[in-house]
Amino acid sequence: MFAAERRQLILEMVRANGAVSLRELARVVQTSEVTVRRDVRALEAEGLLDRRHGGAVLPGGFTRESGFPQKSHLATAEKTAIADVAASLVEEGEAIVVGAGTTTQELARRLARVPGLTVVTNSLLVAQALAHANRVEVVMTGGTLRGSNYALVGSGAEQSLQGLRVSRAFLSGSGLTAERGLSTSNMLSASVDRALVQAAAEVVVLADHTKLGTDTMFQTVPTDVITRLVTDEPPVHDDRAGTELQALADQGVQITVAGAGPAAASGDGAAPGRQSRRDVPLPGQRGRHPGAPLRSAASLAGEGPADRPRVADLRRR
Repeated sequence: MFAAERRQLILEMVRANGAVSLRELARVVQTSEVTVRRDVRALEAEGLLDRRHGGAVLPGGFTRESGFPQKSHLATAEKTAIADVAASLVEEGEAIVVGAGTTTQELARRLARVPGLTVVTNSLLVAQALAHANRVEVVMTGGTLRGSNYALVGSGAEQSLQGLRVSRAFLSGSGLTAERGLSTSNMLSASVDRALVQAAAEVVVLADHTKLGTDTMFQTVPTDVITRLVTDEPPVHDDRAGTELQALADQGVQITVAGAGPAAASGDGAAPGRQSRRDVPLPGQRGRHPGAPLRSAASLAGEGPADRPRVADLRRR
């Protein structure tokens, strides 16, 4: 493929998706990431797109939100690795909240195997992934359906979360920086995510490396509220992503890096080909205060203490 053809295809992908990783661009145009990076620089010089950590975005500083069909095909391997590690953090009998997103949908598919779990969510995709799981209770918020990401938003969703208390919240978003924390491009989604955070003792953010250093319009979770970040290994040449991870760690966020390589590469002793992970050493981790049927969050919040699902592991880690 000639350079002009590659760059036109790269530009079309960014315009269609809002943000695309270098890995994905290299796969689609069937060339190396080094060549793609050169193409992205050339397009940026023409003002046609902006470079970001490990990818390219629409020009203008803030990325727009992509629809579900576009998001579901971006960084699929990275999302799978992140979801595998995030699922290992959930314990039997725990009560958690899971926000909307393609990465959290991958997490939900793995949570179906955790017995005695209660999952509160505003995502139809998360609920669908868990709808037929044995011994997993799914609690849906109220609200208005937002079709672009199949999530319930608005005052109905936020009010149904009042009085709720769970051990952990698992959230994704459009961007993550050490300066502002997790952010998203939609005001209604951001408001519901903030309500989900208020219900949880700990906040776990799921974000692949392409979101590191990306800042979008509406803040959902400030950095000082994030307990843990589960992400993938940034490319070796992506210095800015590595810098952002270090900045997050310096602010007390525990970083867990998921990798799909064999255990020999990570030294964790697992069998070759199995999911590996490593935790970035930190001085300490923050905690923070404040096939079952689908139920409403409002009904769960209104139950007495004896009727509520067990909230496990509320100790600070």
